[in-house]
Amino acid sequence: MVTIEPIVIGEHTVIGVEVKLPKTTLLSISTSRGYIMCGALDIGLLNEKLGDRQIIAARAVGVRTLPELLAAPLESVTLEAESLGIVPGMIGAEALLRML
Repeated sequence: MVTIEPIVIGEHTVIGVEVKLPKTTLLSISTSRGYIMCGALDIGLLNEKLGDRQIIAARAVGVRTLPELLAAPLESVTLEAESLGIVPGMIGAEALLRML
């Protein structure tokens, strides 16, 4: 099952996506410029193999719901996200605001 829902952060609305798969759930929350995602996101791949795309993304691990993803500290971020001041340890909601 796939669930798509608007999420309000301050005065902004972002899009949350939850994909229920066997034995796992994929979570992502996106803006028009970038996104945060659960531990399934491969930051190394985005930086190394897809670096020319300049993807703004960050990863939080151990989250199981969209609210947890918003509140979780980020474990890793892409180089492009770092250029916006998004750093590991920052919570997901704060990173999304920098992606707007």
